[in-house]
Amino acid sequence: MLKIKDEGIILEKTNLEFENKAVLNPACIQVDDMTHMFYRAINHNDISSIGYCQLVDNKVVKRLKEPVLFPEYDYEEKGVEDPRITLLEGTYYLFYTAYDGNNALIAYATSKDLIHFTKHGIISPKISYDKAEDIFRESKVRERYRMFEMFYKEVVGKDILLFEKDASLFPRKFGGKFVLLHRVLPGIQIIKFNDFSELTEDRWRDYFKNLGDFVVFDPFYWFENYKIGGGCPPIETKDGWLIIYHAVEDTPLGKIYHATAALLDRKNPLRVLGRLTEPLFSPKAPWEKSG
Repeated sequence: MLKIKDEGIILEKTNLEFENKAVLNPACIQVDDMTHMFYRAINHNDISSIGYCQLVDNKVVKRLKEPVLFPEYDYEEKGVEDPRITLLEGTYYLFYTAYDGNNALIAYATSKDLIHFTKHGIISPKISYDKAEDIFRESKVRERYRMFEMFYKEVVGKDILLFEKDASLFPRKFGGKFVLLHRVLPGIQIIKFNDFSELTEDRWRDYFKNLGDFVVFDPFYWFENYKIGGGCPPIETKDGWLIIYHAVEDTPLGKIYHATAALLDRKNPLRVLGRLTEPLFSPKAPWEKSG
């Protein structure tokens, strides 16, 4: 049974230039008794970077005055967003959304000490929704995938690239392969690979032709009728891999984000053992419902 305890607000914006508008969507990893938090920080120009702090018993004991990751390249000039971090074989892998003002793509950086990071660039496909239309047609995915493809092509433009977000890495390999959760709207999928260098355009195109075989979850319940996306990286338990993810409900008054959870098989993460039929928790307080 999952039990939720409301700890309230544990981190707020400051007057520092890189985080003077908002702080949100953190990635956390625990090392001994210390929780290391990497959070999305937004300035008044709506540019995101990734800040860092340390917590003990949910209290901030150290907080850097500069971001650990910030926009440096054209593909992330409008922000580095929504980090997720995993320790695997002695290396910390931090995935983030690189946003250029139009396209949201997956990038990652690595570290050995949780302070100094090396960026490795974009790993998600640079395939336009216009070109994805033909690929999805033969990929055995539900009609909702083509609906999102049509929406982005018509509303944003046919040259917009596939929105790829919410990537996180399993903390161990399967058969010697990395296993990555990622999100092509509206569901959550898995891709396996031996090395990040394999994630070429050709590999992604071949993968998308069979995307239906790699879908872990698609929206199903009432509270996730619009889309779903990954939360923290998978957590290994004796019963299976605990997956905590966000679910978006489309209502006449707007979209509501809920948190929910599922359990995957420890040996085969494409096999779903169980999935909550009601949200794990939902927004209730005024400051959770707006802003």
